[in-house]
Amino acid sequence: MLSVDHSRALLFLSLVPLACWLSACAAALGPGYSIDKQEIHVQFVPAPEPAIRIDAVYHLRNTGNQPLSSLELRLPGRRRFHFSDPRAEWDGTAVAVQVAPSNPRNSLIALPQPWMVSATHLLRLSVQYQGGGGSDANLTFAADAFFLPAQGWSPELVPARGIFATGGVPPKTWSLVLQVPEGFLVHFSGRQSKASRSNGQQIIRAILQPQDQYPFVIAGRFSSAQLTAGPELVNLWTRTPQDAASLRQPADALVRAIQAYDAMFGTREKESHQLWIVECPVVTGCFSTSVSIYSKLLNESNEKISAEMASADTVMVDLSGGTPEIATAAAPSLASSWLGYGRNPGFYDQTPPLAALPAFAASRGREAVLGPQVRAETIRRVLRTIPLRGDPRKPEDDAVVRAKSLLFFYSLQDRYGPDTFNKALQHMLYARRGGGFDIDDLIAAFEQETHENVAQFVRGWMKHPGVPNDFRARYENASASSTATSQETTQ
Repeated sequence: MLSVDHSRALLFLSLVPLACWLSACAAALGPGYSIDKQEIHVQFVPAPEPAIRIDAVYHLRNTGNQPLSSLELRLPGRRRFHFSDPRAEWDGTAVAVQVAPSNPRNSLIALPQPWMVSATHLLRLSVQYQGGGGSDANLTFAADAFFLPAQGWSPELVPARGIFATGGVPPKTWSLVLQVPEGFLVHFSGRQSKASRSNGQQIIRAILQPQDQYPFVIAGRFSSAQLTAGPELVNLWTRTPQDAASLRQPADALVRAIQAYDAMFGTREKESHQLWIVECPVVTGCFSTSVSIYSKLLNESNEKISAEMASADTVMVDLSGGTPEIATAAAPSLASSWLGYGRNPGFYDQTPPLAALPAFAASRGREAVLGPQVRAETIRRVLRTIPLRGDPRKPEDDAVVRAKSLLFFYSLQDRYGPDTFNKALQHMLYARRGGGFDIDDLIAAFEQETHENVAQFVRGWMKHPGVPNDFRARYENASASSTATSQETTQ
């Protein structure tokens, strides 16, 4: 049996970590470092071949409990970015950048001397991007326009390795410096703090903070027009000037799309009431991905991707079909700029049926632009991919589960009505803002709004093979009725 004194000693030792945490104990628990200061310089060079030079400077401090012998960083993926081998300097001395043996996706810098605790050093990284690279997935830019989308293009330092390791987090404020030819329109992350011109160049300095998320840059000799879409100001940047009259139709369509997203997600923050729709400098390589598996359920089989978000407020579009296609191309992508959608990681890391929610959100934009008939057309097209009778003894095919997941949200909307559907969805998104969510969160939000057993409805959809008979009959019968009416009209 423990003595009283021994018990008190154990209690004291068990409370030490808690006391240290409560008092913001500064003692390091493992290897690590901090970035005291950070500046990333982006220079666009139009000739002889268009290129983008990136110079990143980091003031680093060893804040861990042991010396460090190396530093890891993550460079852009070569599938998306075509770039020269990076160069690195440690306190002005060139150091080699090699593939990290522990993670081939990372690069490793072996330090010339051990990095001692509390010591500060200066790291400089340089890399040059070239347009293209032999793959349609490689980002391409023109001699008079380019863009760097949020996430993926800037070097990222990663934490040290080991238990309780730290490092890689940018400082609370850091600088993004842009150098582009005069006459370029420029849209970028953060808040502009200074601008100047020299020798045919404009130099812009911006201050970024954590709420700015990943940095992005769009710049070029674009023609600018502004569309008023409800409370939103839409900045349309195109490669050639557009006639004001030709913009009226897409502006009206964007108003409808924005109103649909406002109803679904709630209005965006006041400071976010601007959107940019930018024509791709070069269509080849403009979009990073092919049409997603869920998006294919919304589109015709031969439809290609024609728009993609470059940042939370900017969508790049292919305007080869002309300005009337602006809203059709941009509306689905614009959904991700609404608060609670693009900023909530739960939208992009889910299992069925919630994995289909982004595609369903995009479908609302398509309906707003192309008309309400798109809804029934989409449902009937997806229904054709689901067998009439499934075997309850066997798991359903993944493609069938995806199709059911998309139809599940249409069914929720049918059962509870669009107003209740929107309120429940907003409740879930705001309650789980900044974090993930799962099917239980969705059920809880709908049960709070409806005071019904929504869990039973969800099980009926997702736990049984196929789709409920009443849902299938409603839309297949509507199709047959519509066809018959059309035939009578033409006779």
